[in-house]
Amino acid sequence: MKNYDAVVFDMDGVIFDSERAIMECWIEQAEKMDMEFMEEHFHACIGVNLQKTREIMLKAYGEDFPFDEFDKQASALFHAKYDGGRLPIKSGVREILDYLKSSNKKIALATSTKKTSVIRRLSEAGLLEYFDEIVTGDMVTHSKPHPEIYLFACEKIGVKPEDAYAIEDSYNGIRSATSGGLRTIMVPDLLPANDEMHELAETILNDLNEVIEYLDKM
Repeated sequence: MKNYDAVVFDMDGVIFDSERAIMECWIEQAEKMDMEFMEEHFHACIGVNLQKTREIMLKAYGEDFPFDEFDKQASALFHAKYDGGRLPIKSGVREILDYLKSSNKKIALATSTKKTSVIRRLSEAGLLEYFDEIVTGDMVTHSKPHPEIYLFACEKIGVKPEDAYAIEDSYNGIRSATSGGLRTIMVPDLLPANDEMHELAETILNDLNEVIEYLDKM
C-alpha cells in the first residue's frame, strides 16, 4: 500500500455527531411551519453548502418558501441545544487526531459549514489546535460534490491530492474528494454506503478507530 502525507477531514458527521442534531432541529422547525417530508429533503442537503441547500429547499417547497427564516429559526434551535461544547463528538476523534500528530502527518479540514461556526465548534471542543489548515464552505466558489474544497485544502497544506486521504460520511463529500484525486475513506453516518460509494471509496469503515487501524497498515 502506498504511503500518505496528510488526512483531510469533513466535519459534520465525521468530527461531530452534528448531522443528526441538525436534522432534529430542522424537523422541529418544519413541524412548527406545518411542512412535510423534511427528513427526506434534509438528506439531500447533507454535505453541501448554504447556497446549494437553499436551491434544494426552494426546489422542494417552491420558490416562495421562506428559506432564510426557516434556516434562522432552525439554527437558533441548534445553538440553544448545542453551543458551549455540548455538541457530541464522534467516537475516535481525539484518538485519530493524536495518532496523526504523532505520525507527523498534515491534518486539514474541508467542510461546507461557514467559517465562524467551524471555528467556534472546534474551539469549544478543544480540537482547533490539531488542524494545520481549515477550509470552509464560504472560502470556495463551488459546493461539494465539486472538488474545489479538497483541492484548496491540499494546496494550503502543501500536499498533492494523491498523497492525501479524505475522510467523509456523505455521498457528496466522497464524490468531491474522489474527483479531486484524493484517496477516500467513507465512515457512514446518516446515509449508508450505496453501490456508488463502494465503487468510489478506497474503503468503507464503521468508525474512526477502524480508520486508525487501516492507516496504521500503510
